[in-house]
Amino acid sequence: MWHDWRRRTLLRGSFALAIGSVLPKPLRADRQPTPAMTEGPFYPEELPAESDPDLLRVADQTAPAQGEPLHLFVLVEDVNGVPLAGTLVEIWQCDANGVYRHPSAGGQRDSGFQGYGRLFTDEEGIGHFRTIRPVAYAGRAPHVHVKVETLDGRRLTTQMFVAEEPLNERDGLYRSLGEAAPLVTVPLSPVDYEPPGLGCSFFIVLPEA
Repeated sequence: MWHDWRRRTLLRGSFALAIGSVLPKPLRADRQPTPAMTEGPFYPEELPAESDPDLLRVADQTAPAQGEPLHLFVLVEDVNGVPLAGTLVEIWQCDANGVYRHPSAGGQRDSGFQGYGRLFTDEEGIGHFRTIRPVAYAGRAPHVHVKVETLDGRRLTTQMFVAEEPLNERDGLYRSLGEAAPLVTVPLSPVDYEPPGLGCSFFIVLPEA
């Protein structure tokens, strides 16, 4: 038990160091499950030809995505702190113009932004996306949609919000979370990954199967 606890503690420390950001304190000491949130109307009707975890580059586009690069690390665990390896993680968000990759989104879409990506977590329950800092659009604070499905069939759809974002308190969905809002709110910090930009860590805690 001691060795398992120490391994997870060291993992979290190296995880925080790697992305150059400070994780919330205490680090989910109460192991509250991440709250579910609506999928929204803009989940892709058809997955793009590219659905890898690098949303900043599209193969047939010469220009990279507009917006500030964001290295989004996701860690998926259960309520006992056990990393959930092999979990499918999907993210989708609007581009720097506030437009989703969806036929009903309207507006001028940034063709250099993939808009959707997915990966499977590694043996420590970790995945790394390259995307952009989320931006606001009409009625919504900046956010990233996140959906996970574990190997044993547990599923969760939620949204990630930005700490100290003034628009959070004007977002009806964010306000509806009440005291659970901090569980889906993350700080952004500068990192010198490629490309340089911002980094954040989003912890997803799932109930036991």
